[in-house]
Amino acid sequence: MSVFATLGSALSQAADLIEPLFGASATAAAIILCTLCVRAALHPLARAAARGEKTRSAHAPRLAELRRTYAKDPQRLREETAALYAETGSSPLAGCLPALLQLPVFFVMYHLFTSDGSGLLAHTLLGAPLGGHWAQALADGGPVGPYGLVYLALFALAAAVATWNYLRARTTMARNVASGAALGQAGPAGGGTADGAAVPGLAAMTKMMPLLSFGTLVSIAVLPLAASLYLVTTTAWTACERALLHRDRDRKRGQDGQDGRDSDAAPARTAG
Repeated sequence: MSVFATLGSALSQAADLIEPLFGASATAAAIILCTLCVRAALHPLARAAARGEKTRSAHAPRLAELRRTYAKDPQRLREETAALYAETGSSPLAGCLPALLQLPVFFVMYHLFTSDGSGLLAHTLLGAPLGGHWAQALADGGPVGPYGLVYLALFALAAAVATWNYLRARTTMARNVASGAALGQAGPAGGGTADGAAVPGLAAMTKMMPLLSFGTLVSIAVLPLAASLYLVTTTAWTACERALLHRDRDRKRGQDGQDGRDSDAAPARTAG
């Protein structure tokens, strides 16, 4: 028996257990509960990845200064960068391994909810087939038909999560750009530039990155309903998890921004 058949059988058994509560939609509820359980099991890896991300963020100013100082001496730059990582006991890949370890699990979950072999796609959510697609729901009653409303609810949830992620990403990137600009002005002879300006295409990529959150909406439109349930659940978990794991950093950045505005306002009050 394949791993997907085994997981499908386990999900079917879980659906049987909760059927008294959810009726014909028990399999859909089991998919959501299974996704939450898997994400909870992976949370320690997410915490490790967040620690690595915070480490890289903390070292970013010193790395930027090294790049400016030794921009014309690549060998010295490599040596100084290696010395920095040795001094701090970290590496340029800090946090990447935990994130990579999660990828096989996400692949298995995605395959489970998009293939017919598990038998899950034969069930329904409020009458909408878990193996069906949005185009079929539109053909069976339009966007506000009995099946279309299920997809509208998913689109609404995905849009809310994507908007939240978009706003957080925009805020974070704006702060990073401001920090880079400040570091550039503080470079040798005051003539340094932010690192982002030296990387071709980085500005365009920075503008596009926050928009990737809305790719979930496109996925819901083309994936089976079962996979869409998984996708919306896991992206909502990710958004909440990142907000929780990075709350201290966000609070500190917000305080730093307020302190900066207060210091800028002080000379103006004095001049007045």
